[in-house]
Amino acid sequence: MLLQIAASGTIAHILEFFFLIIWVGTIIVVITENRNPVKTLAWAMVLVFLPILGFVLYLLFGLDMRKEKIIGRRSLSQLMKEPLLNYKDYVAPNPPETYEKLTRMMRHAGQAYLLAGNRVTPFTEFPAMLHDMLCAIHSARHHIHVQFYIFMDDAVGRLLRDALIDKARQGVKIRLLYDDVGSWKVKNRFFRDMVKEGIEVYPFGEVKFAALTRRVNYRNHRKLVIVDGQLGYIGGMNIAERYYKGFSWGGWRDTHIRIEGMAVNALQTSFFVDWHYASRMLVDEPVYFPKVERKGDTDMQIVTSYPMGEWKTIMQGLLQVISQSRRYLYIQTPYFMPTEPILMALRNAALAGVDVRIMVPLRGDSLLADLASHSYYKEVMTAGVKIYQYESGYLHAKMILSDDNFVTIGSTNMDFRSFEQNFEINAFIYDPDVVETMKQIFLADQQSSLRVIPADWQNRPLWKRCLESLVRLLSPIL
Repeated sequence: MLLQIAASGTIAHILEFFFLIIWVGTIIVVITENRNPVKTLAWAMVLVFLPILGFVLYLLFGLDMRKEKIIGRRSLSQLMKEPLLNYKDYVAPNPPETYEKLTRMMRHAGQAYLLAGNRVTPFTEFPAMLHDMLCAIHSARHHIHVQFYIFMDDAVGRLLRDALIDKARQGVKIRLLYDDVGSWKVKNRFFRDMVKEGIEVYPFGEVKFAALTRRVNYRNHRKLVIVDGQLGYIGGMNIAERYYKGFSWGGWRDTHIRIEGMAVNALQTSFFVDWHYASRMLVDEPVYFPKVERKGDTDMQIVTSYPMGEWKTIMQGLLQVISQSRRYLYIQTPYFMPTEPILMALRNAALAGVDVRIMVPLRGDSLLADLASHSYYKEVMTAGVKIYQYESGYLHAKMILSDDNFVTIGSTNMDFRSFEQNFEINAFIYDPDVVETMKQIFLADQQSSLRVIPADWQNRPLWKRCLESLVRLLSPIL
């Protein structure tokens, strides 16, 4: 008996020793990855104060993916061949003087070409967007490409599924990407029903047990639909009933746009890069990159951002926009957990006299995200930023307007995850008419919002302010 006790004690000490080595080694790895210091500190605190749970969380969510490649250089060059041949007649010859540096930076950092002759149609209600998209799908003759972060097996999801199946039976080529974590509640049979009808379906960042420690935290947050290479949809809306019904306490307010013109080629390129990553198949046939007639007068860039690679393209672009704003900067975002550079740029703009307004939901869909977001309000309001809380439901729109000349709409939230960890896509639009339309939408939403008064905000209960500050420490990994 004594020998058994001694043996068990020895094994326990050996296990403790090995865990100590692994724990210390993990902390060293976190520090030496040279990431954002705030994020590094957050992970270090979790590992120090919650060593066992922290280690598990780091394996699930913390491993660095920046050195991986989503697509090889040779494959990317092959994929870009057809779009570049088309772009030569559509690249805007005279980019807006105010945004010349921005457009050049986006081109060099992310191959986001400034393309002329597009037309943009905005949607602020999901039923209208869904109806328009289904009509476009019904009209498809050659191919349909669909990509969503969330694609639910509910009334809305089945409606889109059945529409795609109908077109597949007509001989239309259909490819579908869904994020494996964003759509984790969906049973495989939902997607198998489409596969049986000839639709090619792949999960993005599939999370199997063997790969769990690497991919679960890097999600594809893009929402794209492309029909015949002629028109595309991009924005903040996923495929789920809640986008139609909202919540018991309010509706769902979001922003999506339909794009017609050569910019659809850029949407197609983004889709095929992700398709290559998920399926390991390279699609570069010219038929998918048709020359599109000029549809309007809108110049735009389709800007993508990846967790891997040297550049955080969308965040860098927004930094440039914020820094060069002169009169106003209007922002809509469901989450407000800015990176340190974005936070400083917003404060600097407000201190310089720019009318900076940030609109967030009064009630969000995540308690932790709400608490973390609230902790940033005082900092920006001290500099003169105006915070508005949207009261007429849940605000999920992702939009930034500046100086009557620029607007960006897409999938990117103003938070750490979108800027540094997710696969995101935004349209950078340089058209005063489109900007004016979106500005009026913002101002209408402002009428349904409550402005946060700095003095009242500071008088919140001490326990609440402390809780928000505590959760803020974890905001880089939420």
